[in-house]
Amino acid sequence: MSKIFIQGGIPLTGKVEVSGAKNSVLKLMAASLLSQEKCVIKKAPLIRDVKVMGEVLEYLGAKVLMSNGRVEVIPIVRRKEAPYKLVSQMRASLQVLGPLLARVGEAWVARPGGCKIGRRKIDLHLKGLSLLGADISFQKGYIVARGKKLRGARVFLDYPSVGATENIMMASVFAKGKTVIENAAREPEIVDLANFLKKMGARIEGEGSSTIEIKGVEAPLKGVSHEVIPDRIEAGTFLIAGVVTRGEIFVKGANAQHLEMFLLKIEEMGAFVKLSKRGIKAGFKSDLRPIDIATLPYPGFPTDLQPQITSLLTLVKGTSVVTENVFDNRFLYVEELLRLGADIEVEGKHAIIKGVEKLSEAPVRATDLRGGAALVLACLAAEGKSEVEEVEHIDRGYEDFVKKFQALGASIQREES
Repeated sequence: MSKIFIQGGIPLTGKVEVSGAKNSVLKLMAASLLSQEKCVIKKAPLIRDVKVMGEVLEYLGAKVLMSNGRVEVIPIVRRKEAPYKLVSQMRASLQVLGPLLARVGEAWVARPGGCKIGRRKIDLHLKGLSLLGADISFQKGYIVARGKKLRGARVFLDYPSVGATENIMMASVFAKGKTVIENAAREPEIVDLANFLKKMGARIEGEGSSTIEIKGVEAPLKGVSHEVIPDRIEAGTFLIAGVVTRGEIFVKGANAQHLEMFLLKIEEMGAFVKLSKRGIKAGFKSDLRPIDIATLPYPGFPTDLQPQITSLLTLVKGTSVVTENVFDNRFLYVEELLRLGADIEVEGKHAIIKGVEKLSEAPVRATDLRGGAALVLACLAAEGKSEVEEVEHIDRGYEDFVKKFQALGASIQREES
């Protein structure tokens, strides 16, 4: 396993450019299966999850080329099966279910894997596909969806699931009639996917709201070129880095509209925040204040920034409470923060954080993607030299993570083993 070594206590300053959104590019790659022509995705982060999705598409028969922030997909389909070996590495592999079903009328997708941050049910995905007319079954560890002639339907989601909204939206682009997704997810990544599909020829309205309408068109969609939106989670991570190290960081390309609740919360805490057309700057201004945070679907506070903000709150005098409403096991990383000297008590879905004066060096282990990023932030602020093990988790979602921190003045090195 690879390790990151960090000499903490150095204020980070300077500029970092945000990469394309991990949680968008993966779905755009899956959506390319709805065409028979080449699709080009620009500003794509060449992270591990993108490479895995490329392998999934290549297994299905597609040709995938990646270089210099560019992903090209020639969406040939020769197989209907996404195997466990690949799907187990990344939950987003499930997003080929809808496009495969729409294009060839059948899809076999192994039950998905990804970070172990709690139960992430797939019932809403399957409910939506079933309402479109698909026959759903489970065979040999695979989710099997069959349906040669899908039809439009009204789909009400019990919870605004991002993945379910995306899968249903992609599956319904060729369905006869109109599909209406109610209580749909509203995340910026949903809007990006809808814009991609509309460029390809799909008829979609209402993206970004709780009601999305899709009117079926004739297959196939056309190939397009599309630039992915900036990664709001990466942007938030680096903005927190500026505050927690008592420095100041400008994140070039960050979209403030995608981070409104996050920015409100760090300003409430007392951090310095400045917005411009070019990006967002944040840093330490004065003694910070404790706050309470509850994660919620967009436009609420993002669950993918919960571990990082918790790392910051460990150094804020007073008591803060972080409530996790999205995933039921997202506080695994807290045990590692305790090793650095944090004072946190977890009670169910609540983390009660009593700010300490300082964190101190310790060896810690990345438990998942965002938890791993949170530990790096804590180690950057801690006194002494710390090490973070199992950083492959971080590779799933951050491009050039160590290099970007080095450019900001961090004493940080990675060792492969």
